[in-house]
Amino acid sequence: MKIKLGVLALFFMLFSYGQNQTITASLYETYDTYKEAALDKRRIKHSELQPLINRYRENPDFEVTKVGESIEGRDLSLISIGKGTTDVFLWSQMHGDEPTATQAMFDIFNFLASDDFKNEKNTILDSLRLHFLPMLNPDGAEVFQRRNRLGIDVNRDALRLQSPEGKTLKRVRDSLEAAFGFNLHDQSTYYNAERTEKPATISYLAPAYNYEKEINKVRANAMKVIVFMNNIIQKYAPGQVGRYNDDFEPRAFGDNIQKWGTSAILIESGGYPDDVEKQEIRKLNYVSILSAIYTIAEESYKDIPLTDYEKIPENDRKLFDLKIERATYELLGESYMLDLGINRLEVDKADHNDFWYSSRILDQGDLSTYYGYETFNASGYTIRPGKVYPQVVPSQSELENLAMDSLLQSGYTYVRLENIPNEQLESNYPVHLIGKKYKVPEFNLEIGINPTFLLEKNGKIEYAVINGFLVNVEKPFNANLKNAMIYR
Repeated sequence: MKIKLGVLALFFMLFSYGQNQTITASLYETYDTYKEAALDKRRIKHSELQPLINRYRENPDFEVTKVGESIEGRDLSLISIGKGTTDVFLWSQMHGDEPTATQAMFDIFNFLASDDFKNEKNTILDSLRLHFLPMLNPDGAEVFQRRNRLGIDVNRDALRLQSPEGKTLKRVRDSLEAAFGFNLHDQSTYYNAERTEKPATISYLAPAYNYEKEINKVRANAMKVIVFMNNIIQKYAPGQVGRYNDDFEPRAFGDNIQKWGTSAILIESGGYPDDVEKQEIRKLNYVSILSAIYTIAEESYKDIPLTDYEKIPENDRKLFDLKIERATYELLGESYMLDLGINRLEVDKADHNDFWYSSRILDQGDLSTYYGYETFNASGYTIRPGKVYPQVVPSQSELENLAMDSLLQSGYTYVRLENIPNEQLESNYPVHLIGKKYKVPEFNLEIGINPTFLLEKNGKIEYAVINGFLVNVEKPFNANLKNAMIYR
């Protein structure tokens, strides 16, 4: 396969399987030029997208069409560009709390609207007609929940079509008869690439169209494009790509869209270390999607061996936010060795623009086949319960007078306050704040409790776990601790 070099080599990584040659590009490195700065957090709302969509209404290269409304009356817009004969349809956020690809779409729009790299973009836009439907479930996005206002999973509505969002998706797909469809989602951050400690940062799937999981040309083309994307993403997130389970789900849109004749490609955005707002993963979406679009335009995917699809590791779900290994736990006069698997669960604030953590122990026992974003070997450490600071502190301002490192080193994980404002949801200190009458439950290590305890070694407290965050008591404020809890 011959490829003309030049500026193109700066942007796209293409793979010639016959000659095993790689042309590496800087699409990833140039991303910040096109990143949409107005979208910088996960909890984005429909109203935030409208000024951006209006920008493309005014651009003659784009066509913006209202194609439907949500249950609560929010517009669903289709944004199209290109004059080619091959239609490619991309939709995002059919689950309201899965916004990563929605943000990446607007980065892609900025790339396509720029005056840069005209030859390269013409390769795409002369061959393809691209159609984007961002935020299919805006009512769910408004309250950052998976389901729509009716309370159903839009991705399980492909048969009955009871939701207006599902009806819109089906109608647009049928009107376009697109050759390729990209079903863009977020998955749990706790998925890992099979039998590795690495998170499944990006997962792909060419959904099955029947229970037998047969492979026809439509599904095979989706598989080949996925192999292409995987090879590119491996450059930036090596070992962090998974393959989603392909069991047939007759109610799901991806499976049915494959069945209806559009090569359906599922992209799932998972977890990445220290990327709570998924901005690095957003960048990988940008790279992945643009690269896929380019290989479709060039039709270079056709030469990719189908067998390479099965080489992508399957998704597994064996990650915790914090894994503590081999800690000693004393119970009824005996000592036991335990591993603890701890997850930091997000609780939305009332306006659904931010969140606080309410962590839980998800599992305990032998977790040697599990992994953690953070893993602490607690061999030689004994788990001890935290204590309540004996004095009632009159106000939070006076907390500043307490040395937090000394508190933790002395075993105090709770501080009682005279008054806690009703609107306050979390502590900004590495200790829990409790009300005057709150009684701390007797410590008993078990699944479901908030993980707050001390780690003692040779009679000295060296670490504390506060609301699921591991704190070095010698330097507690250097810990990645967003909040402790408040108990009134």
